[in-house]
Order: sequence, then C-alpha cells, then structure tokens
Amino acid sequence: MTTEPEISGLDGDWRIYRGDSSPHERVRRLPPPPPWRRFSPADAAEGRLARDLQQAVSYRPDESAVDRVNAAILLRRPLLVTGKPGSGKSTLAYNVAYELGLGSVLYWPITSNTTLQTGLYDYDAIGRLHETSLRGAGGRADTGEPPDIGRYIRLGPLGTALLPGDLPRVLLIDELDKSNIDLPNDLLNVFEEGRFTILELQRLPEEQSRIHVMTADAGPRVPIDRGEVRCGNFPIVIITSNGEREFPPAFLRRCVRLVIEPPDRDRLAKIIEAHLGPDARAVSDGLIEDFLARRADGTLATDQLLNAVYLATSGSRPPEAKLRDILDTVLRPIERPGAG
Repeated sequence: MTTEPEISGLDGDWRIYRGDSSPHERVRRLPPPPPWRRFSPADAAEGRLARDLQQAVSYRPDESAVDRVNAAILLRRPLLVTGKPGSGKSTLAYNVAYELGLGSVLYWPITSNTTLQTGLYDYDAIGRLHETSLRGAGGRADTGEPPDIGRYIRLGPLGTALLPGDLPRVLLIDELDKSNIDLPNDLLNVFEEGRFTILELQRLPEEQSRIHVMTADAGPRVPIDRGEVRCGNFPIVIITSNGEREFPPAFLRRCVRLVIEPPDRDRLAKIIEAHLGPDARAVSDGLIEDFLARRADGTLATDQLLNAVYLATSGSRPPEAKLRDILDTVLRPIERPGAG
C-alpha cells in the first residue's frame, strides 16, 4: 500500500484554490514552481537569464542537429530550423550560446508587421526633436550643441549581432514564417554583405563621424563610424519556422536547413532528467509511454510531458483519483492529423 506525499504546510491537500468562496491564505504556502517557470521580479534581467540558462543546459539535440549547427557555423550561413511547435527549435539557440560561451542570445521575434528596419535599428526622431524644442524654450540648459543623436538610436537584435567583435553573437530570429512576404528576401543582402548603414548618422557633418549608439541588449553604448556597421565575425543566426509558409528559393539557398524531429523515448528520458533530476526520470516510464501513444494520434509538445511528470512526481501532486483526469488535460494534443 502506498501513501500520497503531503504538501508541506497544506494539510495534505494539493489544491491552492478550493472553489468554495471561503477566503484563506493557502497561496502564501505555494510550493516552488517547476524549474522552467521561475521568475525574478526583483531583477527581471536576472530572471530571464536564469530561465535561458535552464533551457540551455536542459536541451538535448540529436546528432542531425549537432551536425547542421556545425555546418552553419563553419559556412557562416544562417541555420533555418523547422519542426512542430514545442520541438525545441528556439531552445537550440540558447544551447549553442551556452556551450560556446557566447553570452546572451539576441532574440528577434517576428510578427506580420516586422520589417528589416526594426531588426537593424530604431531612430527616435520625435524624442530628439522634443529635446531640441526644450532647449530652445529654455526648459534645459542650452549648451549650443545639438542633442546627442546616439541617445536616440538603438540597434535592433540583427543590428547588434552585426557589430564587430572578437567572437560571433548568437541571433535567434523566431518564427520567420509569420513575417510579411518581403522580409525573407529583404534579409538576403544583409546576410550576404554582413553590414548595413544608419542613414541618420551618414548625414552628420565630418566632425561627428563617430557616434556612440545603444544596443539591443542594453549594454554600454558602442561607437559607429560614418554610420556604417560591418561585422568582423558573422553571427551564428538561428531562424525558426513552424512550416506555415514556403520561403523563396533565393533565401533557402543561403541557409543550412534542419528539420527537428520529435524526440524518441531515450531522448525524452534524458530531457526529463535534465529538467527534473534522476528520481523523476526513474519513475516516468509510464508517462513517456502514454505520451508517445498520444503523440501518434496528434501533435504533442515535449513541455507537455514535462508538465505531466512534474505534476505526477512533485510533492504537490494531486491524489491518484484525480491525477489521471488532470494528466489527460495536460497531455491533450495541440492538433490532430487532418484537423482544421
């Protein structure tokens, strides 16, 4: 006979919310979250770095992914990664940056409104005009010098990745298939030349040939000479796509392509151990089998399995009578073949 583990301080009841409309303070005794859902409100940047690190060290690529990452690095070409949602396409970028010691990933999420310009840099012309007006109206000390234009130019993720440096940066262009039809072709020249110009700086007089501008990762301002950014080492560019559209042949020709296949039983076990430890792996065989059977009937993401294992193995697990129903909800397919 087995007994269910109790939640410390919760009287053996796993529920925080009871649904009886009687106020209580059980939320103050909320157990620790899963490792991939930990936040740090005191330091948002530190919290994000911690989550990125958790993703990076827990990722387990297969040999095909490792080989194609190396091909892209050696050829100085973007890596176009396709696969089902939740297959680890984006996480690959964090794993590469962590293993190679290349610092934080420059993240560029793509929407239908994204343009090449937003990835390269942003110029706050209105903010600069406002400062000029304040000086003219006596709102600030007027030194006779124009406002420092570098304070109003911030490089985007792509622009920051192209800055010259001793080592390449890792740039994640996430979900390019959501972009407008022009963006993939617009990227071609930047990928081929490894440089771009900031027109607002090129128009400045000769005595202002070097301007220090802001970067996408909030680091110290960097110098730009004559408005031109030219990379010294081509960045490691990882582009993800859910396969919702086709890309132009000219774009595909310039990419190394990788299709991430869903992880098999062995890789799933390794992923569980990396996130939740060897004890969770040792008791998760049944859930892995259940997950694989459900995945055969529809799309399931690996993080759904991690959620199920966490619920089934943590101290805050529901009682056995309720656990199966909750796991059915957690492991519900995202989509089924032929659906839609």
